[in-house]
Amino acid sequence: MKTLNPGDRHIRGAAVGSMLLAVTLLAGCAQPQARVSGEWKEGASRKQSFSRVLIVGVSPDLNQRCTFESFMAAQIKSESTAAITSCDAMAQREPLTREGVEQAAVAQRADAVLATFLVAGTGKIEAKEGGSRDTRGSGAYKATDIGYGGFYGAYGAYGAYGIPVVYADFVATPSIMVASGEVNVTSRLFETGGATLVYTLETKAHDLQSRADAMLAITTPIGERLRREGLIR
Repeated sequence: MKTLNPGDRHIRGAAVGSMLLAVTLLAGCAQPQARVSGEWKEGASRKQSFSRVLIVGVSPDLNQRCTFESFMAAQIKSESTAAITSCDAMAQREPLTREGVEQAAVAQRADAVLATFLVAGTGKIEAKEGGSRDTRGSGAYKATDIGYGGFYGAYGAYGAYGIPVVYADFVATPSIMVASGEVNVTSRLFETGGATLVYTLETKAHDLQSRADAMLAITTPIGERLRREGLIR
């Protein structure tokens, strides 16, 4: 059996140390990773395609909302598809309401609304299905969606076009971008003829080093998936 001399040990130790350093550096420079899954709403026509999409980042943080919408618009727009951000189409200082989105959709002649939820959860919204009108709002809350796609409808605590039913709780809901390194978001595509849900996407991204990383990692696969399904061109 060969006996190692101190010099050999030094050389091998240096080699192992270099390898560990290289792995550490590669890990520190990991590229953002994302995956997206999509599901058609039961009964929705799979032959429809949209040419004017109003993009809504559902967040109480105006800066985050507008930044996200700009990233998303860059992925949606093409020679065949116009992408309109809600921050450009709506008065930014006004609360994000279903009525505001509807008016913007009409003014911009949008045939679809893509709403992405940029919040960590539904906050303190606790009203139960079947509850009275009083359980869905009080003097301390601004209810933005009563009886239309809200607690009695298909969208749960968020109403048509993904707008929160009780705005005060929405304001208190934390942004997903406070999560370090990983985000999960839900996007829903509605046709504007009847504010009808057409398609839902779930996007997960990790190894994020910055907000810009998160925005790009989330929006890129969403745009690609919508094109693959023929919903935009």
